[in-house]
Amino acid sequence: MPRSRYTVCSVPGCPEYTTRGRCDDHRSEAEQRRGTARQRGYGRQHEQRFRPAVLKCDPICTCPGCTSCQPTKGRACSRASVHADHWPVDRRTLVARGLDPNDPSRGRGLCPPCHSSHTAAEQPGGWNT
Repeated sequence: MPRSRYTVCSVPGCPEYTTRGRCDDHRSEAEQRRGTARQRGYGRQHEQRFRPAVLKCDPICTCPGCTSCQPTKGRACSRASVHADHWPVDRRTLVARGLDPNDPSRGRGLCPPCHSSHTAAEQPGGWNT
């Protein structure tokens, strides 16, 4: 018998069914708590200084071929870089240390799957943090 694609919302105590993690109401609440990109610190300096410089320096994904990335499975990734990732220290830590988070030397270019894998591994909890 085929498995149902609906599951109960991942928020404890919520009885709503959904096709992914949270129901629509809880997903909307989480999105509002998360804030806009500007509210999270990704402003004009990020768009005009950090991101273009990082992607120009790293046009191909710099994922080292770690085993945590499903698309690479131990091989070096060869996809085009789309995301400018703060590395080796995340943006929050740079700001907390009083360093410039928009300095292109503190970034690397990653493809979408590698960026998602690394973000999930390095920042557990997603929107809850």
